Amino acid sequence: MIRVLIERHIAESLEPVYEERSRKILQRAVSAPGFVSGETLVDTDDPNHRFTLANWRSEADWQRWYGSDERKYLMAELVPMMDRDEVITVLQHAG
Repeated sequence: MIRVLIERHIAESLEPVYEERSRKILQRAVSAPGFVSGETLVDTDDPNHRFTLANWRSEADWQRWYGSDERKYLMAELVPMMDRDEVITVLQHAG
């Protein structure tokens, strides 16, 4: 299993719309092959700084979802609400 950390920063005043759209992406990811679980977290020092931590069965499953037309379509709605580029880190257990 791998974990994928997705870091996003939302432009000021777009939080409610962002929440709705980002929830839609996570809901769609749930049905993607290899998706295990996910959660969204907020930076306590900056409420516009958001993190999604998703567990995937394998990196291949994640890459399939990441490159999918469905994710690209959904992200096209989300990207204009962000004031920085999305940062994605793929993590695995050490050792």
